[in-house]
Amino acid sequence: MTDILRNFTTELHGVSRRENEELIIETLTEAETATGVHVHERAFLPSCKLVFSPELFEYCKSNVCGFYNKSWTCPPACESMEEQRQKILSFENVFVFTTKHDLEDSFDYEGMTRGMKLHSLLTLDFKKRSGGAPVYGAGSCPVCDSDGNASCAFPNPCPFPEKKIGSIEAAGINATELSRAAGIAYNNGPNTVTYFSMALFNPR
Repeated sequence: MTDILRNFTTELHGVSRRENEELIIETLTEAETATGVHVHERAFLPSCKLVFSPELFEYCKSNVCGFYNKSWTCPPACESMEEQRQKILSFENVFVFTTKHDLEDSFDYEGMTRGMKLHSLLTLDFKKRSGGAPVYGAGSCPVCDSDGNASCAFPNPCPFPEKKIGSIEAAGINATELSRAAGIAYNNGPNTVTYFSMALFNPR
């Protein structure tokens, strides 16, 4: 279906919120079918329910994940937390979805990495179909590394700004708090890992 979310960021011609949400779900379902990556849970929530944590943003800056100064969507290249907060809150609603991946044990780093790649594949496909809606995923932007053979162009100019996936964590949003606000699970049992993505719609 072509440009199914042309009203994703702007309600056009009297399209109701419910109809808009149905279009969003249908688009995620199309991405799920195209990638073969199963969506575990999904939810809509008002952006005002999001919790922003300066401590998390500072934690991101400490290079725990290894992407500090290596990605346009991570510190120090990304916008400040306050700038990102204002941008996110300029949209009325947030759509959150998760994927769940089984691990051999709690130390299965390869399984976690594999799950992250699958989640990113789904997020990228959803972004492609979303008509330009801002989309945020787990970790740094995966666009240039979608085939596993490249990395972010930083510090050179981003070659695909229209495809860029923001980082939930670099925006100062804690996935645990996001799961509570959305009413979906953060922990899906032992020997599993769950990844989150979110999209913004209905600009104020």
